[in-house]
Amino acid sequence: MGAGDSGAARPWVIVREDDNGNHYRVGRYATRDEAERVVSRFSPADERQIYRVERAGPSDANPV
Repeated sequence: MGAGDSGAARPWVIVREDDNGNHYRVGRYATRDEAERVVSRFSPADERQIYRVERAGPSDANPV
């Protein structure tokens, strides 16, 4: 996604949490279903990382 993408058009974010409790936004999507499909493709091989879908908040004003 480029700098011109509108955050309002992509209100769903995928957040990765690592085993140290750090959180990283790894993607932004137009629908929750789209984001859930992407999360389902991530490999569960490293169980120390958790991926979840969240609604973007005001602090997510800058696109990923």
